[in-house]
Amino acid sequence: MSPRMSAAERRELAVRAAMAEFAHGGYDGTSTWMIARRVGVSQPYMFRLFPSKRALFLAAADRCFDDVEDVLRAAAGGRRGGDALAAMAEAWARLPRERPVLPRLQLKIYAIAIRDEDVRGLGRARWARLWRVIGDLSGEPAEEVARFLSDALLANVQAVFGAPAGPGLPRATEVWAENLRDAPDG
Repeated sequence: MSPRMSAAERRELAVRAAMAEFAHGGYDGTSTWMIARRVGVSQPYMFRLFPSKRALFLAAADRCFDDVEDVLRAAAGGRRGGDALAAMAEAWARLPRERPVLPRLQLKIYAIAIRDEDVRGLGRARWARLWRVIGDLSGEPAEEVARFLSDALLANVQAVFGAPAGPGLPRATEVWAENLRDAPDG
């Protein structure tokens, strides 16, 4: 018999389940019932953990940014300068294959931010933090951090639309686009 889970442990499971469900169906295409079923709890219990679907989406979005930062920190691994940026770019490029929920959920976050001020505010704060994290890890100037993030976003858009990567783009951008296009469903 397994020990009973605390509310905090169930909350963590709910956030992870929400990340997967929202990454797949987006905000409008995902129900709290689907998330509750994935966690193995009732929908009323889900609302004890999170007061609303929107609160759960915000928690999942926040965790998505946390996880991306963790991936980048691990990739940098004490490197500095261009070596750190290259290692982080390669790690970001592998996300669609290794952690497909993260890039897919990022896209859903951007989509809902268009109409939701709270999601937009969270995204604005987390992008600013991500910018600082990349700069702190690499020690590179703002222009290089901007290039890094621009390449990642460009690859994301290219992969989603199936557009060719084109000549002259950094290899990590091409790899990222290939990985997103070839990522497993789910």
